[in-house]
Amino acid sequence: MNAGHLIAELTEPAPLPREADTGKLRERAYASFIERLLAREFLPGQFVSQRQLVAVTGLPLGAIREIIPRLESEGLLTAIPQRGIQIAHVDVNLIREAFQFRLFIEKEAVALFTTSASDATLARLRAQHEAILERALSRDLTKDEEDEAQAVDWNLHDSFIRALKNEIIATAYKVNSVKTRLINQDRFRIDGRVVPVMREHLAVVAAIETRDPARAVAAIADHINNARALALTV
Repeated sequence: MNAGHLIAELTEPAPLPREADTGKLRERAYASFIERLLAREFLPGQFVSQRQLVAVTGLPLGAIREIIPRLESEGLLTAIPQRGIQIAHVDVNLIREAFQFRLFIEKEAVALFTTSASDATLARLRAQHEAILERALSRDLTKDEEDEAQAVDWNLHDSFIRALKNEIIATAYKVNSVKTRLINQDRFRIDGRVVPVMREHLAVVAAIETRDPARAVAAIADHINNARALALTV
């Protein structure tokens, strides 16, 4: 290779990232932020800089900048001039709105789930809850077992939403779930509350097993209202 060709290669601008690659980076940055938010690496009300987000997520500054408007529109953070980026506060307004959203969506979802879920699905959900409840009644649970209980808790609610087969609702519900989980982490977690949560869930499962949508709706409403009341009083 002669000197002219070498200089041309060294000075030629790097190719711009393809749109598909840029989109993947945005999605990775978004997923990484949510993962770290739920892992409490960012705390409600905390101020962070774009550079801090880059350091924590390990993703390029450009990708971080592109997801900030999305996260702000979803109410998960606020960009404040001269101060930086503030993670969403957990306050009374957030609690009321997040649980109201859950109530509206999950009542409709559980009504459909009651008539569409297979007997095998209901048997599996019951078995998962009963196994955890039995352990929690007999001894103190380990941290891993409490995490398992939390996953079973979330999966029951997610199962109702999946039954709708509606991507618009699923996407909106996913964002609200992040807010609900932030509330739970800030106000109360399932730690130490496994027994009452599993019992409430089993009451919902029992109502679904009757195949009576009205009974299932009443059971899920009781459960969500109990969680909201707890969040507002802690």
